[in-house]
Amino acid sequence: MAYSEVTERLQQSHDRLEATVRALREELSEKNRMLERRNRLAALGEMAAGMAHEIRNPLGGIRLYASLLAGDLADRPASMQIVQKIASGVQRLESLVSQVLSFTREMRPTIVEADLRHTIDEALEMAAAATSARQIRVRVDGPSPMPVRIDPLLMGQAVLNLVLNAAEAVKPGGLIEIQYGPPRDGMEETRFFLVVADDGPGIPAEVIDRVFNPFFTTRDTGTGLGLAIVHRVVEAHDGAIAASNRESGGARFEIRV
Repeated sequence: MAYSEVTERLQQSHDRLEATVRALREELSEKNRMLERRNRLAALGEMAAGMAHEIRNPLGGIRLYASLLAGDLADRPASMQIVQKIASGVQRLESLVSQVLSFTREMRPTIVEADLRHTIDEALEMAAAATSARQIRVRVDGPSPMPVRIDPLLMGQAVLNLVLNAAEAVKPGGLIEIQYGPPRDGMEETRFFLVVADDGPGIPAEVIDRVFNPFFTTRDTGTGLGLAIVHRVVEAHDGAIAASNRESGGARFEIRV
């Protein structure tokens, strides 16, 4: 009888150790994927910064020559329209270059005591034009107030980008859900979580690992920098962000800081 009890205890101990090892392996695998993505983004950022600087100089020359040409064509409306199109194209490219340089610049958050709900509400106010134009519903679930230590400007920008990204993905009359709160069970070393989800088509499985890459987009418009900037903001807060698809349909982005 005693031998049987000892054997059973040993088996239980073995099962617990095996479960712990399995959990640690899964955690290590996830950390390795995050490190690989971080290194990849750093390399892409360096390359983008170099290209942006190389592009900015000739753009200045094109803008100058276009303005000189406009002066010579003031009495020729048809030709002037072509020059204006050139100037407009240069302006769009310069805007893109500025975004790239802003993305690649070192991000140093100013961490202060802030109310996460207030930060979310401010982001939703800035996104109101995009959501109301398509009659998109926004549902927010979380404690108010929710005191956290963040850079409210940067975190607000991250929330805004996620909401605008979701607003473009859903159909008119669609739903965006934001959930946040203190750490849930299993969230070790986490101060808070924040989820932005939608009921759109979701993220294609073959690209889900690339959604945070700079310049990657599945849409015809946009720079592909929105989610990359969100990733940088979360990283600057020593946090992590994950993209997935909801079982009920739609994309889901979860921030853990």
